Amino acid sequence: MGNPEHKIFTMAFAKVYPMYVQKAERKGRTQEEVDCIIYWLTGYDRRGLQEQLDQHNDFRTFFAQAPAMHPGRELIKGVVCGVRVEDVDDPLMRNIRYLDKLIDELAKGKAMDRILRATGEKK
Repeated sequence: MGNPEHKIFTMAFAKVYPMYVQKAERKGRTQEEVDCIIYWLTGYDRRGLQEQLDQHNDFRTFFAQAPAMHPGRELIKGVVCGVRVEDVDDPLMRNIRYLDKLIDELAKGKAMDRILRATGEKK
């Protein structure tokens, strides 16, 4: 039968995005900071992110169409939903968990340069 596909893969990113924003805002952070994290991780710009939201693309498409996944994402370590992100085998699920972890760090009050794994590069 093969592996059943995880349902998050086919969920519209536009359905989850407001939850990311709400999680951040409940902790005094902003939608702009959430967007900044998404831009850093995926290479989308404001227009590209808005197109993904408007088209209601699923997570698979959202990450497949990402202009440039940040190489620094491999520096993201830790546990999300009881799973260590660096141990996730499926590349799509790992990217989703990376995003979850970054939003968690934002909600926990971590500084943006730490969240974005600042390596001396300027944005």
